[in-house]
Amino acid sequence: MDVCRAALIGFGYAGRVFHAPLIGATDGIAIAAVASSRPDDVRAVLGDVAVEETPEAAIARDDIDLVVIATPNDTHAPLALAALAAGKHVVIDKPFALTLADATEVVAAGQRAGRLVSVFHNRRWDSDFLTIAAAIRRGEIGQVVHLESHFDRFRPQVRDRWRERRVPGGGIWYDLAPHLLDQAVQLFGMPSLIEADLAVLRPGGQADDWAHAVLSYPDKRVIVHASMLSAGGSARFVAHGTLGTVVKKQGDRQEAQLLAGMIPGAPGWGEDPDDALLFDGEGSQLLKTERGDQRQFYRGIVAAIRGEGQNPVPAEEAWCTMALVEAGLRSSAERRAIAPATTPNITI
Repeated sequence: MDVCRAALIGFGYAGRVFHAPLIGATDGIAIAAVASSRPDDVRAVLGDVAVEETPEAAIARDDIDLVVIATPNDTHAPLALAALAAGKHVVIDKPFALTLADATEVVAAGQRAGRLVSVFHNRRWDSDFLTIAAAIRRGEIGQVVHLESHFDRFRPQVRDRWRERRVPGGGIWYDLAPHLLDQAVQLFGMPSLIEADLAVLRPGGQADDWAHAVLSYPDKRVIVHASMLSAGGSARFVAHGTLGTVVKKQGDRQEAQLLAGMIPGAPGWGEDPDDALLFDGEGSQLLKTERGDQRQFYRGIVAAIRGEGQNPVPAEEAWCTMALVEAGLRSSAERRAIAPATTPNITI
């Protein structure tokens, strides 16, 4: 296979802002078809690409190797199952599914089909996360005992879009928490408990727009937090350890660069001028921020499909994130800490 031919299902925010430009800037992969009800919008961005009216039509095309699902959250699992049944490899935007049972079914279907299933946890390649992970890996703050990870925005007006409605898969917990939870698991593995609190705080809000969760480990606590009513003042990451503290104030810039029309890989791509701060109890020093590059996800996809590398986000890893999402929902509803599932019960 010289070039992996992808069908992009959906051309809303995720498909247009993230997947299309990242695929377009990655060698060895190209968008061969798009499923969208707005063909003029697609061709205005991608040129003379084939546009299918339905996901099913795009999935059924003989010239497609990979199906990229960038549709509303409640369609992720059904479309993934349809693509796997058609013999295609699959990339699913986060969240993996709406329920852990659905995620388990997709993992099993991928194993039966012998096809790659990957979840678009693109924030693993953000400058802020890479900087914190590198500092922890180098032992700059000793043994980590407390980490806080915030994904805050200031959007006081409730917008009329599915992500902010009271619909299956709507709300900030499904939208932003998967990023935070996936990063926590990448750093420390699965926690023994999660205690979450979800709330609707904006006037006129329908779906949760504030989320706070504590992940319990034997030797540390991790706090993940997301809000739509934070105009500033919260650091993206704070990590305390036995030798010091590292603080990364501002978040990665790649989403803003994509929105501004920057082509991934162009001069300045992924650069982050906000250096982290390293404290040792007596003073502080700047810690150079790592460069982000979300193209690494699709580079990994190409390598994995060719048999030249590992799946960048295996479905089994995304299953663990889904286990925390589901346990967090239950925790908030029941007002108690919940032990997440840790081993998928998969029947091939």
